Amino acid sequence: MSERLEDIAVAMVANGRGLLAADESTATIKKRFDSIGLESTEDSRRDYREMLLRSDEAMRNYVSGVILYEETLFQKAADGTPLVDIIKSAGSIPGIKVDTGAKPLPHFPNETITEGLDGLAARLAKYYEAGARFAKWRGVIAISGTLPSFGAIKANAHALARYATLCQEAGIVPIVEPEVLMDGAPGDHSIDRSEEVTEWVLRTVFEELGDLRVKLEGMILKPSMVIDGKKTRKASVEEVAERTVKVLKRTVPAAVPGIAFLSGGQSTEEATAHLSAMNTVHDLPWKLTFSYGRALQQEALNAWNGKPENVAAGQRAFTHRAKMCSLAAKGSWKKDLEQAA
Repeated sequence: MSERLEDIAVAMVANGRGLLAADESTATIKKRFDSIGLESTEDSRRDYREMLLRSDEAMRNYVSGVILYEETLFQKAADGTPLVDIIKSAGSIPGIKVDTGAKPLPHFPNETITEGLDGLAARLAKYYEAGARFAKWRGVIAISGTLPSFGAIKANAHALARYATLCQEAGIVPIVEPEVLMDGAPGDHSIDRSEEVTEWVLRTVFEELGDLRVKLEGMILKPSMVIDGKKTRKASVEEVAERTVKVLKRTVPAAVPGIAFLSGGQSTEEATAHLSAMNTVHDLPWKLTFSYGRALQQEALNAWNGKPENVAAGQRAFTHRAKMCSLAAKGSWKKDLEQAA
């Protein structure tokens, strides 16, 4: 495959394919494993991710890239094959989460700044050598009637831009992820407030990217959708799609090759339906696809349930969900396809 940033970015959003976000931290995947009564160990984490990555039909047809946690990037399967090689052999692209998490932002109560810039250039060189060709950094934006502040937006947007420049310098495509929280406290904001804040955040992010000369053709945007808070969910699928596309058209330059949405607290079916609605009725300058974690994995995790004899069942569940997301990326998902599964 071409090593040009532009070509890698285009391949990441190839028609009907999207990204598997398998970059849960050790603490997060422990919570997922707790839900099925499985102890989180290095081997159990490997076995789970290997189950997903060896789902041949899903990986070859529906998944363009996999965002990995650092542990997984360097891990080997039970038979000794590097997990990165399994990803590559399926025609998918290995990627890596590089931020070290959102921490409290001093002087800004209830707001955070994502850390991880210190030493990032050296880490990126190591990740590139290990096979990673794209990276991810998540900026977290709290939302309420009074939040976010401009200071928090500006700080996170600047960090995203600095990260993106370092990635491109290392030959790695940056996924720029500014997430306006849907399910964070208090979670009672309206869709009007979500639209206002999402537009403000994206406008600021692209100003910072421009100031630091980030090559837009060699990046992917991973935004949240314009959606009301978890405690006030009233908006229809069509309204979420319409408002999200409206904000993107106002803020995202056409030079960006693709937008891969996060699911951000939505249910599996909600995330699929919203993506499909955007692709069904709108003429867009960029590819719209998925970069889902829980929304791609939850059914597979439950079917697998930590048992070796359930690997095939877990893979079937993962393949079905990946296929549904692929159809959504083409604007051809329908609810009855879920019921027929």
